[in-house]
Amino acid sequence: MAKRSSGGLRFQPAGGARASGVPVGKKQRLQIERLANDGRGIAFLEGRTWFVDGALAGETVEARVLAARSQVVEARSERVLSAVDARRTEPCRFATRCGGCSLQHMAHSDQLALKQQALQEQLSRVAGLEPEEWATPLTGPEFGYRRRARIAVRWDAKARRLDVGFRAAASQDIVSIDECLVLVQPLQPILRELPAVLRGLDKPQALGHVELFSGVVPGVLVRHIQPLGDGDLAHLSTFCEQHGAQLWLHGTDEPQPYRPTDRLGYRLAQWSLELDYRPGDFVQVNAPVNEAMVVQALDWLSVRGDERVLDLFCGLGNFALPLAQQAREVVGVEGDAAMTARAAENAAANSLGNVHFFRADLSNPLIDAAWVGEGFPAVLLDPPRDGAWEVVRQLGALGARRVVYVSCNPATLARDAAELARQGYRLKRAGILDMFPQTAHVEAMALFEAG
Repeated sequence: MAKRSSGGLRFQPAGGARASGVPVGKKQRLQIERLANDGRGIAFLEGRTWFVDGALAGETVEARVLAARSQVVEARSERVLSAVDARRTEPCRFATRCGGCSLQHMAHSDQLALKQQALQEQLSRVAGLEPEEWATPLTGPEFGYRRRARIAVRWDAKARRLDVGFRAAASQDIVSIDECLVLVQPLQPILRELPAVLRGLDKPQALGHVELFSGVVPGVLVRHIQPLGDGDLAHLSTFCEQHGAQLWLHGTDEPQPYRPTDRLGYRLAQWSLELDYRPGDFVQVNAPVNEAMVVQALDWLSVRGDERVLDLFCGLGNFALPLAQQAREVVGVEGDAAMTARAAENAAANSLGNVHFFRADLSNPLIDAAWVGEGFPAVLLDPPRDGAWEVVRQLGALGARRVVYVSCNPATLARDAAELARQGYRLKRAGILDMFPQTAHVEAMALFEAG
């Protein structure tokens, strides 16, 4: 596929007079020149740049306009008039309608190349950096990997019908789906039978959405906007029992298990660890890649038994607990008080006494925090999409010699990498983590060393 120039996307000049608007819904024949980093095809027509879902470089497509502003038009391919050899038939029969997967028309190897290019371009263009070594992409199964999903539910009062499924691409419409190829196998029978169960409730209009979880045991969370009657609760409970799943309910307060003793959890098998979580907590959806990611992070960080390690944005302890099996002490820091408490509970449940968790606002200075102590030669951070700008500015003062940065946004990783380079850190390794196959979402890991 063609590379983007270092200057970013090219916008063709409008020429003379200002072009008139492009109406939403219009169909347009387009020649796709190349791909954007998010996998959309790019075409140029009459002074505008078109971004086209479902199109590949070199193809001619008929696309429908989804949105238009100034000289940028967003569209979706509705018919491929001339396909390239790289196109494959989408394995899922719902792929062209469901909004969950955007890259099923690309071979998995091409998806990985696209993500690798996105990371490389961000590091080069934003930070002016190239790692000393590119790591092999961390991958798992391209299908059957997703261990949690949100099911859309909407009561159509006029038709007296409950719509159940996934959101359509670029729409609020709900696509009825009885099979999802990216969902893990234990959740497939639940997904298949769920619509009939929900439509059989006495009060289906009380439903908001449903979430499915797979871990130590499956879980079904029912979000309801009105109280559910005893009959409906019994109906849902029986359905969950038939599938060996827990029932969780989410009304106006925090989610609660239908049976008070139930708990959700997942395992990190290589370390014989089990971590509890509750609906709403952040848990990586791809279990095989998550475990491989932890293995790689620990390998890159190379923690010695006499070292203290700092785990920032630590969540439930996904990295901190495995690290505690190697280090003298691990300090985990998280901004959410409930997550911090659950991380501490997970450490106690796994008999790890050398890991301690603290709540802190990670946009504020950390150097005066009591837990800093003598500092940390090794630091791991796994921030949200907006990155860790304030944190990375302080890593030198914390004594960090080795830093592993796990990112879900190459743009903010590149921005923060530039700051680390300014402090004298070298970018030793970098690579992508294929946490979300069939989508353009890019996760990455980078290793920085001081001096």
